[in-house]
Amino acid sequence: MDLRTNYLGLDLAHPIMPSASPLSKGLDRIKRLEDAGAPAITVYSLFEEQIDQESHQLDHFLEFGTDSFAEALSYFPDLGSYNVGPDEYLNLIRDAKKNTSIPIIGSLNGVSDGGWTRYAKLIQDAGADALELNVYYIPTDPKLTSADVESLYIDVVKAVRAEVSIPLAVKLGPYFSSPANVLNRIVEAGADGIVLFNRFYQPDFDLEALEVVPRVVLSTSDDLRLPLRWTAILSGRIQADIALTSGVHCHEDVIKALMAGASVVQVAAELMHNGPSRIKELLAALTAWLEEREYTSVKQMIGSMSQKSVREPAAFERANYMKALASWSDDPTGKLI
Repeated sequence: MDLRTNYLGLDLAHPIMPSASPLSKGLDRIKRLEDAGAPAITVYSLFEEQIDQESHQLDHFLEFGTDSFAEALSYFPDLGSYNVGPDEYLNLIRDAKKNTSIPIIGSLNGVSDGGWTRYAKLIQDAGADALELNVYYIPTDPKLTSADVESLYIDVVKAVRAEVSIPLAVKLGPYFSSPANVLNRIVEAGADGIVLFNRFYQPDFDLEALEVVPRVVLSTSDDLRLPLRWTAILSGRIQADIALTSGVHCHEDVIKALMAGASVVQVAAELMHNGPSRIKELLAALTAWLEEREYTSVKQMIGSMSQKSVREPAAFERANYMKALASWSDDPTGKLI
């Protein structure tokens, strides 16, 4: 069985790869993922806020006392070209490349078109085989238009693309008026791949402490439907590889994602629940399913159930909404089933 796939120009042994998460925080964890069969790893994200924080701290200490005497001004480097940010992240990329034999994909999480985007070049120079740009933005300003928000995304992609020559994937959420248009423009701005979709973690209220608190709720297979639908709609329509993430927990989820048109699936919650060895279990189940149905390769099935490939493409659009509602019926107990 030929399980190989290609993602961001990288030849991968199979399509089940860990997504950016705490699973890759540290070289030991990365090596465990490789030993468990990961064909590539997207390392946990480095956040814009982390880079900006260290930049401000460095700014403070370098400029402290410069007004005391004129000569002091010549003692300090030009901050515009000073490399700032968490060195630990770059060191992890370097160590991972030295100690593993699989592609290592860096991950930058940010949203503003600022100096932090220069860190993309540092990640590339550290040896990353590709870069995933994780754009996480909640537009809370009532005066901000949808066009403003979309331009923000495009500008960030262009800024990062200008810094790197390695393949670039962009991970973002589904909350756009026209996702297909935005994603196409992101590809035109320089993205080689798109990752569908970012999970927006929602805060909760602590009624005892009367505080707003974070609540991390990991995905289930039910969360697969949204990225599955848009993967199927976009497959073959945009000139970029698609990675499906969120909701991949069993081999059936993997199969659906590939048939929709994903080149790879990115898994996090399932591995966090059951450990890296789950990769081999998913791969064995995928292989058995393919052999039973006489497939010869993974590539043979990629996109076979996309909107462009099925006989009823409207099933992915409004007609599917009507069919879903009509599929409910009463059972003898009076419950809707």
